[in-house]
Amino acid sequence: MNILRTLEFLALSIWLGSDAFLSFIVAPRAFLVIASRDQAGALVGYSLTRMHWMGVVSGVLILLFRILRARSAASLASPASVCIVLMLLLTVVSQLAVSPKMAALRSRMGSIEATAAASPLLAEFSSWHRVSVGLESGVLLAGLLALNCFVLESAR
Repeated sequence: MNILRTLEFLALSIWLGSDAFLSFIVAPRAFLVIASRDQAGALVGYSLTRMHWMGVVSGVLILLFRILRARSAASLASPASVCIVLMLLLTVVSQLAVSPKMAALRSRMGSIEATAAASPLLAEFSSWHRVSVGLESGVLLAGLLALNCFVLESAR
């Protein structure tokens, strides 16, 4: 079932690559090249939502390919699968719990740029932003571990 293993690698590579691209290229550069921090934040938020849903689809496909390749749901107990499940959980928490809280705070502030630095809303937004960054960092780390596990499995 070489094609299924290839599809696992492809789906994980797309997920990891998009996460790295958004985290290290799009997000930081958006705030450098777009004059308004509010517009840059809107672009990053829009991109993050799309990346999250693409990650969920990729993760589900990876797990499905693993089950089909092994012809057993027991393959979900492997270290690589555990990493993929962790990636899925972190992504879903970020998308369904953290992102809506940040969006609501942005909406309540009207403009992050125009909000006073001492605003409790801005402090809460910054706190949720740190949580969001932590979740994305966890996705990247779990993805790198999963990739390592994939390589080790392929060597067997």
